[in-house]
Amino acid sequence: MTAAVKETTAGMLVKEDKFNEFYDPLAKKRDKWKGMLPKGHHSPLGDFPSDYVVPNNRLKLIAMSIMKTPRDGPNSARSEHVKTKLHKTGGGCFSTAKATPRKDLSPPKAGAHSTRAIESSEFRRFYDRGDLPVQIAHRGTSNLISWKVDIEKLDYHHYLPIFFDGLREREDPCRFLAVQGVYDMLDKGGSKILPVVPQLIIPIKTALNTRHPEVLATTLKVLQSLVLAGEMIGEALVPYYRQILPVFNIFKNKRLNSGHNIDYAQRKRLNIGDLIDETLEIFEIHGGEDAFINIKYMIPTYESCVLS
Repeated sequence: MTAAVKETTAGMLVKEDKFNEFYDPLAKKRDKWKGMLPKGHHSPLGDFPSDYVVPNNRLKLIAMSIMKTPRDGPNSARSEHVKTKLHKTGGGCFSTAKATPRKDLSPPKAGAHSTRAIESSEFRRFYDRGDLPVQIAHRGTSNLISWKVDIEKLDYHHYLPIFFDGLREREDPCRFLAVQGVYDMLDKGGSKILPVVPQLIIPIKTALNTRHPEVLATTLKVLQSLVLAGEMIGEALVPYYRQILPVFNIFKNKRLNSGHNIDYAQRKRLNIGDLIDETLEIFEIHGGEDAFINIKYMIPTYESCVLS
């Protein structure tokens, strides 16, 4: 198997349109059983009562089969690691016998670019309760958001942080409703957005700290739209660079080296390194005179697009 092709547990090869590579359709289920994604309800009507014993033996067997990857064979690196750790680590019952020497394992990775567990968002909780004035409008070839009230009449102090908190969702319909809802509110918010900026920092920081490529790309695009949504918003974000920019510094040089292949992420704007450069330039242009020195303090490798 090459690096660009991934095989599913059922032996299928499926091509993903988003990232120009093959992907496993069971990836989200596997992440749920590993605790990386929040699990849904037990049924469409909600969770079972607390005193009801759910027969989960069959579910455990299914989960174990899902969590096994095709690489977990008898000669895989994981099995070698288990054997090295557990097999023949002690000596014999008399002192003249020599223990089997352990294989020297390479030091573990720091994991700065590895994804973090995504907790359930406030957006999902409010959406499950039916407290959000949005629903999906199926319009043939594409879906849109149908607002039950006028966007101009919404309380931005209440709803905008909730929609920003849903940016880290990876499953539809929560992901689609949250992202499209943020764009709609930023488009028609006007002067209502600036007073709400301090309440948006924690949801933005939480979404960036997931370090998932899809969530990072979505959050970076939303940040660009946020700064361009009104005056003084870029300057209002300057005091919060210490909360936002550390993840930028980690992924600033993360770019795909596709060699002679075509990188479709350029057209779909999914390249994390390019999105970070675009976002930092927008921050500097619309952040006032103190923006560059604060960006430079958090990201030493950043070069000004204004001074040059």
